[in-house]
Amino acid sequence: MRRLKDGMATGLIWGAGAITGLILLWIVFYVVSNGISELNVEFLIGNGDEQGLIPMIISTVYIIVLSLIIAAPLGILSAIYLVEYAKQGRLVRIIRFSIECLASIPSILYGLFGLIFFVTICKLGFSLLSGAFTVSIMILPTIIRTVEEALKTVPQSYREGSLGLGATKIRTIMKVVIPSSISGIVTSLILSVGRIIGETAAILLTAGMVARTPTSVMDSGRTLSVHLYYLAKEGISFEKAFATATVLLTVVLLLNLSTKSFARWIQRKNGLV
Repeated sequence: MRRLKDGMATGLIWGAGAITGLILLWIVFYVVSNGISELNVEFLIGNGDEQGLIPMIISTVYIIVLSLIIAAPLGILSAIYLVEYAKQGRLVRIIRFSIECLASIPSILYGLFGLIFFVTICKLGFSLLSGAFTVSIMILPTIIRTVEEALKTVPQSYREGSLGLGATKIRTIMKVVIPSSISGIVTSLILSVGRIIGETAAILLTAGMVARTPTSVMDSGRTLSVHLYYLAKEGISFEKAFATATVLLTVVLLLNLSTKSFARWIQRKNGLV
């Protein structure tokens, strides 16, 4: 009876994983099959009468890099504090409650906040920097919670061994804990990149939607997701919308593979693989 129950549970787990994978493959196939016909050099770089996707790709990369530069250090350090230093009390409860509140706020409210605070009060205008500041607040809960769980997976014996050899707490964290949990940290960054790339409302209200190549972080720009929304909403061309979605999927895949490769390089450097 116990073996039967274990077999049924294992089958359900494998079935759920297979269904999830099939859904992902179906979505990718549907998007790519509808957009592949529009993918060509002119669509990417444009021609004399029409601009291509290069400005949108550059704006997207700007937003991703700026948001991670702002949010990643703050999120990782917050997670380290909560796991390694914080004692259960009122301060920790306030921090965790704040994180939960940030995670549950609709993206349109983030956009309105960014429009009022970063664009108007801080006088940053409709710029990539305003969009990055807004999106960095949105991804903070994802980074903090994911990094927290990654740090908790590091065995306590690793910390005790390092401290027993005379290392300070901060050195133990930097040389033992963080390298051992680098996979989880990278996962948090990958999830954050997915959130940044897929965001439309908050970026539209803060970074704008000017379809030109930005020359600085103070320029307005149109990301791929905003451009996709524009094509679909205006009914300009659903084929081009699917082609833009195909490029968007490709950018996400390349960024994820690059991040994973960087994580493996850090692990090899620290002798963890």
